[in-house]
Amino acid sequence: MSANSRLYSIVVNKCPRCHQGDFFIKKSAFSKDFDKMHEHCPHCGENFMPEPGFYWASMFVSYGFYTLYSLLTFFIFVQWLQVDLDYYLIGLIPTLILLTPYFFRMARRTWLTLFIAPRPQMKA
Repeated sequence: MSANSRLYSIVVNKCPRCHQGDFFIKKSAFSKDFDKMHEHCPHCGENFMPEPGFYWASMFVSYGFYTLYSLLTFFIFVQWLQVDLDYYLIGLIPTLILLTPYFFRMARRTWLTLFIAPRPQMKA
């Protein structure tokens, strides 16, 4: 994956404009303050809070991540590995709960990346 791609900034917690500054304050999605994010990029100064309520629509992106994860694991475990559906569902619920902070962060980064054009050569 190229360090200058939009996918890179989404997956690696980087600014969608310069691909250098961190998007969220904490590195880990599984820390106490997993939802705290910078107001502006620490490297290029890009505004991460364009307007009030901007990230409201990111919950639909998060829903897409949950759906994709559920379908993918369903086909792997139930269809391909022949795991009983009851066991699959018993395992799916806790994993979805545990992945909530990760999907929350991914959805916010994805939503902002849709609206900001990358310029990785930017200097601070």
